[in-house]
Amino acid sequence: MLGIRKVKGVTPGSRSTVLLDRSSLSKVPYKPLLRGKKKSGARNNNGRITVRSRGGACAHKRRYRVIDFKMSSHDYSVAVVKSIEYDPNRTALIALVEYDDDNKTKKYILASSEMKVGCRITSGDGVEIANGCTMPLRCIPVGSLVYNVELKIGKGAQLARAAGTSIRLLGVEGVYAILKMPSGETRMVHYECRATIGSVSNFNNKNLSIGKAGRNRWKGIRPTVRGVVMNPIDHPHGGGEGKTSGGRHPVTPWGVSTKGYKTRASKNSDAYIIRNRKLS
Repeated sequence: MLGIRKVKGVTPGSRSTVLLDRSSLSKVPYKPLLRGKKKSGARNNNGRITVRSRGGACAHKRRYRVIDFKMSSHDYSVAVVKSIEYDPNRTALIALVEYDDDNKTKKYILASSEMKVGCRITSGDGVEIANGCTMPLRCIPVGSLVYNVELKIGKGAQLARAAGTSIRLLGVEGVYAILKMPSGETRMVHYECRATIGSVSNFNNKNLSIGKAGRNRWKGIRPTVRGVVMNPIDHPHGGGEGKTSGGRHPVTPWGVSTKGYKTRASKNSDAYIIRNRKLS
């Protein structure tokens, strides 16, 4: 687990800055698994902005690390952790593993909280139950913490991939495993879906403090302006004399209600939710 370090307070921005101590991490990424990453400026394939307050030339350049979320191409092969690295594209740490096949294949995976250099992990049906090993949910003991959980068989991990997160396996009924999500939601997932035992690394990520607004600009996050300080042409809450509060119920810049009005489209997976996170 990475520790945190406080920056010497010589400026107003550094007095409250809290960063991760990355001195124990590998500094050199594995080049064959790096890809270029082009900035989108929060625009879609039509060139239209889909997320506001994003973009800017100050954003740091990143190279994408190709992560193996399926962990199925080398089943029953032993993999040795060669290094633990920082990934600028996610909050979790990643691990470079080398398989014991003829080609000595190397891949990036999400590192667990207890993973260290030299650890040996495996994947497949019925492999050893140990931290960092990947297998179907039906092979994992009830009550275990898991991460990197699939929603669809063979699609690759979609659940519990952020730093410090984990899912509790509550039980197995029929062909479904019952999972308690980090949000408190309880849902069913097919028991052939794969998961990795343990919890995601970098638990201290939640304790970071950026210290100054400029650090967000480096990430490509621009300032967010309140609607009540805009002009009427820019926002429904804008205009008025003095410090008005908007004069209507809270809405988006396009007039859609922001309190109570549901905009989320129903999904097929909603039928597998046993207990909603709002009721937990």
